[in-house]
Amino acid sequence: MTRETGILADRAIAALFETGRLIAERELDRDQIQPASLDLRLGSKAFRVRASFMPGPSSLVSDKLDRLKLHVVDLSEGAVLETGCVYIVPLMERLDLPAEMSASANPKSSTGRLDIFTRVITDYAQEFDKIPAGYSGPLYLEISPRTFPIVARQGSRLSQIRFRIGNALLSEPELLHLHEKETLVASATPNVSGGGIALSIDLKGDANGLIGYRGKHHTAVVDVDKKAQHDLFDFWEPLYSRGRNELILDPDEFYILVSREAVHVPPLYAAEMTPFDPLVGEFRVHYAGFFDPGFGHEAAGGRGSRAVLEVRSHEVPFILEDSQIVGRLVYEHMLEHPEGLYGSGLGSNYQAQGLKLSKHFRG
Repeated sequence: MTRETGILADRAIAALFETGRLIAERELDRDQIQPASLDLRLGSKAFRVRASFMPGPSSLVSDKLDRLKLHVVDLSEGAVLETGCVYIVPLMERLDLPAEMSASANPKSSTGRLDIFTRVITDYAQEFDKIPAGYSGPLYLEISPRTFPIVARQGSRLSQIRFRIGNALLSEPELLHLHEKETLVASATPNVSGGGIALSIDLKGDANGLIGYRGKHHTAVVDVDKKAQHDLFDFWEPLYSRGRNELILDPDEFYILVSREAVHVPPLYAAEMTPFDPLVGEFRVHYAGFFDPGFGHEAAGGRGSRAVLEVRSHEVPFILEDSQIVGRLVYEHMLEHPEGLYGSGLGSNYQAQGLKLSKHFRG
């Protein structure tokens, strides 16, 4: 059954290309269309800019680039993007959305786990990562590596986009009902408020007491397109529980931690981690927020999948304690059942995961 409001599934995303609502500079990659999203690819040039910016309701991104760019980086053969710098990259995909269709973007999971800060920008934008209904024009990606310098190239995929018609968010009563039916998070007493269902942090650790990782400084570069190329100990400091089940976050350090609860996204739904909420503490959790249909779904091999959390404290040290709420998942209806599910023959990297670094590391 097809709904009138909801997130577009893979089949409908492919149809956007067929009807000219999505345009790409070259043929799509084989696995570029995901169950509920499309990976976006970098174009051939990156513009190093003085600072991040918002185009505003009367400006093209290209006009701002003419004023703010410092130099141009050729990505055709790959190039290093340095930490602490801001780059704007025109993407290979552009949009001509119907009047009733909007979109939103998010970093891919691997991008978030590398602490690469990315945001999609459109012409006349007044918000990052939000594409208004009926938008027609190019897409740009702001990239700012925070912990590790990276190698990226034309065609690298750091961000993803979801398309939606209307408002598809589940209300709190709908969310509770779905949880009772499908067990969205492995919690006997789910905390549902603010339109989302709570996730808490696991600081007890695994059988060896491992609770997470902290990013090292002054490392070599990470190639964003190569799997298992880097020794994790060259880039990460493992963190272990000392029996107190707590962790002091140092300001502006980057941590990879994991949720206490397993997460489940049934096939007819898509989920997203809500943005940082200052009411729960001065830290940001989960830069890469999309959870596709089938994540943690037993039939797709995902039973027990937990949410890996990218965590950064701001301004002051902050103590995290085991089982403390650190974020919320909101769920949306899909317009239809996807042809493929996350982890079900799609080569998904993080199905059935526990604490796990990005696919780039081995060890």
